[in-house]
Amino acid sequence: MSKPFDMELFLTGVLTGSHATRKRHLRQAKLIQSEIAERWQRDTPWAWQKKHMVWFLNNRLYGRSESTSYYYLLTIRLLARRLKASWVFKNCKAQETESRALRG
Repeated sequence: MSKPFDMELFLTGVLTGSHATRKRHLRQAKLIQSEIAERWQRDTPWAWQKKHMVWFLNNRLYGRSESTSYYYLLTIRLLARRLKASWVFKNCKAQETESRALRG
């Protein structure tokens, strides 16, 4: 029997911020993990590709508020940083929200 993947241990090195922020990132990362595992049978982040993250941002967050999409994008960036992946997310709802916020 295999042990379930420990997302908290996986993100320990890249999680920063307040206790509430760290808990939010963990909660969101676990949801991302479960959605990707259900759709593609990829249980651990080591098996994920950029297309899985783009799918989550564009399909599973469809109809959610811009701020929700943005916070999930931040969590996905933490996951990518932990995986040492240089993924850039263009043409997704969360990225458009961030661009508008930066422009003012």
